[in-house]
Amino acid sequence: MQREKLIFIGTCDLAGHVRGKGFPASELEPRLRKGIGLTGANITMSAFGPIHVSPFGTEGDLMLVPDPSTEVQVPFGDGAPEYFYLGDIRTTEGEPWDFCPRHFLRRALQALRVEAGLTVRAAFEQEFTYTGIEDRPSATYSLDAFRRQGVFGEALMAAVRQAGARPDSFLSEYGPRQFEVTVAPTEGVRAADEAVIVREMARAVAERLGHRAIFAPMLTPQGIGNGTHIHFSLVGEQGRPIMHEPAEPYELSATAAQFAAGVLAHMPAIAAVTAPSVVSYYRLTPNRRAPTWTNLGYRDRGASLRVCPVFAAATTAETTRQFHVEFRAADAAASPYLALGAVMFAGVDGIRRALPLPAANRAPTSLPRSLPEALDQLAANETVAGWFAPTHFNAYLRFKRVEAEKMAGLSPAELCARYAEVY
Repeated sequence: MQREKLIFIGTCDLAGHVRGKGFPASELEPRLRKGIGLTGANITMSAFGPIHVSPFGTEGDLMLVPDPSTEVQVPFGDGAPEYFYLGDIRTTEGEPWDFCPRHFLRRALQALRVEAGLTVRAAFEQEFTYTGIEDRPSATYSLDAFRRQGVFGEALMAAVRQAGARPDSFLSEYGPRQFEVTVAPTEGVRAADEAVIVREMARAVAERLGHRAIFAPMLTPQGIGNGTHIHFSLVGEQGRPIMHEPAEPYELSATAAQFAAGVLAHMPAIAAVTAPSVVSYYRLTPNRRAPTWTNLGYRDRGASLRVCPVFAAATTAETTRQFHVEFRAADAAASPYLALGAVMFAGVDGIRRALPLPAANRAPTSLPRSLPEALDQLAANETVAGWFAPTHFNAYLRFKRVEAEKMAGLSPAELCARYAEVY
């Protein structure tokens, strides 16, 4: 049987799925310029496939253009390799399209540069359920679970490295059959690219072993959820860290404190972007090892925004380099571009308005308790609305409201099962 090598171009869309099109590898050079044709309605495919609502209809044309820096080419022995690019959605004239998730993040990073002369170094800590291992009591964080996952972890780390990211850790996590994978931080849009790439490498390795890596936020209503925590630090020129000031509250510099205050102020609204599924809110409840309040915590894993520890730093410079914050109210139903972009825009607003951190004795605001509640918070926040193009903002709200409406008749167990099928 003859075969012709194919390349896939994709984007991680509003539903958090990587969707796009393929083309013959022999056509790569012209495709790097003109991409492949797309319609606006593609971005509004629901998490479950059908387009339920879209402002675009059947008219209009766009280009999905591969970014050469995102090339992933990972062979898998005798099977088909993973060969894909992540790309930008552009108009047919080559201009950025307002709905493009990567463009949303780029605009957030541009706002950070303009307002404070900074950029972000970030990495996504991703939890998932691996079906290639049976659940056993006391498997949490255990060598037994680590052993029984077989070659999956080693194959995943190799694939991640070959795909262009730098593996950091792989471990058995707290929940049944749950594992976690992390990579080293990197700057700007590349951090979100690597979140997508790592997620797809986990799925690719599991698929080739005859199993699944499931990133759904909750697999059972009363279970332990899969989070996607965003670790980040702010850096200035030539990568100079600017967040650490040991004499200040939470050891945050003045700029970092303002940034954190902005994230906290907008967190109830941006939850609709960072935790955007119906079952995301089964995870964001008490006793799930997940945040429930818009609070800043010092080395506290129950906080929604956590100042992380520094490990065995030999010098002040190393302490400053390691110091960072973790945003914990996020999961893999979100596009990493939209999630990181929303956090960046929120922080920039805090810097712009010189917001102070909440007083220590102030009761924190509750995170939304459901997707419809989060969408109401999003709709009511005029500042957040300004981060989107007007049509984009309204379309996102409607896109997610329809998702909640379509799921309304299902029981919690049925909902978890439906999301586990697609994430």
